[in-house]
Amino acid sequence: MYKHEKQAVERLQSNHIHMLSTLSTAIIAFFLIISLSRTLLFPVMAFADEPQPVAQVGNTTYMSVQDAIGHTSMKNNTVTLLTDTTESITVTPPKVVRGITLELNGHALNASNTTTITVPANMQLTITGSGTVVGGDNPAIDCRGALRIQGGNFTSNTTLMRFAETGSASAEASISAGTFTAPALIGMLDDAEHLGYVSIRGGEYHGAIPTGLDTLVLMGGSFSTTENLTPYLVDMAGLIPDSDDGMFNISELAISSDYPTVELEQGSTLQKLTNDSLLDLTRTKLNGISDYRLVADAEQLQALNKQIELALQAVAKRKAFDTVSQTVTITATRNAETADGGSDPQFRTSGHDEISTQITVNIKSIAKPEEPVKPDEPGKPAEPKQSDMPRTGSAIQALAVASLLLLVAAAVCAFVTSRLRSS
Repeated sequence: MYKHEKQAVERLQSNHIHMLSTLSTAIIAFFLIISLSRTLLFPVMAFADEPQPVAQVGNTTYMSVQDAIGHTSMKNNTVTLLTDTTESITVTPPKVVRGITLELNGHALNASNTTTITVPANMQLTITGSGTVVGGDNPAIDCRGALRIQGGNFTSNTTLMRFAETGSASAEASISAGTFTAPALIGMLDDAEHLGYVSIRGGEYHGAIPTGLDTLVLMGGSFSTTENLTPYLVDMAGLIPDSDDGMFNISELAISSDYPTVELEQGSTLQKLTNDSLLDLTRTKLNGISDYRLVADAEQLQALNKQIELALQAVAKRKAFDTVSQTVTITATRNAETADGGSDPQFRTSGHDEISTQITVNIKSIAKPEEPVKPDEPGKPAEPKQSDMPRTGSAIQALAVASLLLLVAAAVCAFVTSRLRSS
């Protein structure tokens, strides 16, 4: 009995030791879980209270858009929005960077007590992507430099975009896409002498364009109202109503000639032609394009002037000249130089390059003139012409009688002469 009791006590002690070991392991595991949870939980709670980055340049994020602009480089000059933010920004990248691209990335940039985006003189900004630029009670954009808008939604409760040309700088803008909504779509900054170069190439516009913006050019786009648009449209650039949404669309780029065929003839019109005088003669023009120019084919124009020169020589030498005809191709070409002769830095683009038309110039024939009657020499009277003797019957009879009388007289003289000799 003693042996069995001893074994039972040993088994009980073994079970107690095992239970203590298991309990210790459970307690240790519990505290490890609590410790690990605290380690993972507290950082998440801490980050939730911290501000999040709003913009990114390359792989680096920034807490403000302005800070991101200051960290652009020549290799990476794109600032991408990461979230909606309220901040008024000025395009002031590092000195080595000529301009930046703002990718809206589907987010909103809201004004903060002043204009949402300011583009200083000699700076360039390109806005791309979907997203919103909200001016609120301020303009969405103030521009003294170069601006390209290729997408986005722009709104304001006042003038939406303001531009300025002064004695030292000129704003140049090209708007090809986007939606623009405001009471006044475009205006001038307070110190502006002129608007600068602003071209609308596409997009949807809800609002009025004030009068007096003479350098504004409408190349394309849809407008909810035709108010004040007429001063900016050339004769051939009509507005086409769209029955689906009630918008008015500007017609496609086109070249037109009032006189696609003209004739030159002896007189004031027969003279050599330049590119401009040929356009004037045929009244060839574009519809509402100011940064394009019309250029006549140089070789064809040279051939035409050669024919004109030959015609002028024929007139001078009093020779005949047959009718000739010359076709000249006129092409719409983008201006590649600025007014001061430098290269164009504004990245002007269009999907209508190399559109052209043809005109025909006919040079009418020149007949060889008749020889003119020579006038009398001055101071020498003309010799009178001898009158012709009348050829009548009485005149012939008188001549016969006279001849007979002469014969009789000769006979008498001969008879007298012979008698005198004999005596």
